[in-house]
Amino acid sequence: MNASPRPGPSAPRDPRNPAGAATSVSDPLPPPRFAFDSVTWKEIAFLLLNLPVVILGFVYVVTVLAVGLGLSVTVVGLPLLAFGLVGCRLLGRMERARARALLGVHVDEPRPLRMGTLGFLPWLWATLRDPVAWRHALYFGCRLPWGIVTFTVTLTSLFVAWPVLPFLSRAMSTVDRAMARGLLQPSSELEQRIAELESDRGVVVDTAAADLRRIERDLHDGAQARLVALAMGLGLAKEKLLEDPEAAARMVGEAHGEVKIALQELRDLARGIHPAILTDRGLDAALSSVASRCTVPVAVGVDLVARPAEAIEGIAYFTVSELLQNVSKHSAARHAWVDLWRAGDRLMIQVRDDGKGGADVSGGSGLAGLAERLGSVDGLFVVSSPPGGPTEVTAELPWRDREFRRDAPIRR
Repeated sequence: MNASPRPGPSAPRDPRNPAGAATSVSDPLPPPRFAFDSVTWKEIAFLLLNLPVVILGFVYVVTVLAVGLGLSVTVVGLPLLAFGLVGCRLLGRMERARARALLGVHVDEPRPLRMGTLGFLPWLWATLRDPVAWRHALYFGCRLPWGIVTFTVTLTSLFVAWPVLPFLSRAMSTVDRAMARGLLQPSSELEQRIAELESDRGVVVDTAAADLRRIERDLHDGAQARLVALAMGLGLAKEKLLEDPEAAARMVGEAHGEVKIALQELRDLARGIHPAILTDRGLDAALSSVASRCTVPVAVGVDLVARPAEAIEGIAYFTVSELLQNVSKHSAARHAWVDLWRAGDRLMIQVRDDGKGGADVSGGSGLAGLAERLGSVDGLFVVSSPPGGPTEVTAELPWRDREFRRDAPIRR
């Protein structure tokens, strides 16, 4: 069968930012008239609800800041402040819904902050530095006087100055619209990009730490344990060399077998860090080697006229390697296909199989870890795997040219 067809134009570069730019769109409102139309009545309802809403928000924000900041020197202070800021985001969501329903103001929802797989401390730090939550706190903290004014003027005008109430409601609700757009909107593109890069840096750090722990565990439980047993065996053989040469020879033979096993484990460990074939011959040869170890036939197609940067090349290799391991373990497939090519400034990866499907990125699976790794370098990871198959995984990585290093060793 021929290699898998290449997909069309790539997906949007940043699926983790559904909110997009910090923009808000409001429906055009009709000019105020001496009439109580539906728009005017909605504005009046919004203005009358201002007082209970701003009292609730003001009390909450003041309490959260007072308790959280007051206890920030203790262990529980900063977590309380962080959860309080999460509550400010929830209040902001309700206020955006109220403004959307009664004022016709459509403000985009900000990108949520999730604890995810990064752990509590990275989430805590990101939440305490969240500009969206602090703007929401400012919104509810400064609106108490305005809420009192709008409630009083609107309620009084209903019985005293109702002929001009449409103009008054339009003027006061215009201020509310400006506040909602200014303080309840998502972060700007720059702020969102900074937050994403900080989150990505946390993913990279955690991934590197996990890899180091895995290497340490493999060395301790594998090669190191065998080398310790080898040293003990050689010591015993040395003691028996004169009194029982035959037993000593058997022990040396056993030690020789242990040396071979330890060397193989070290080679496997080195291959898991960065395989030599990838360094020497590139992705084509390295992925062909990985495909030969898969339990199903794999057709590999690599269409690259140049090699990408070492970091990008390594991520591409391990992405395909883990996907083919999933094919071997879970897919029940008969065939698989791997294709790599360059499309503009992106390195495209596609892995397909004709198995049973049902692969899911959610739920803390290995695919979720791959998606996080690719996201940490501004990549993209899309899985299409309906029940019954087939499964198609498409990944994108930013293309960076390989730099020539004068101090690079020459391999022979």
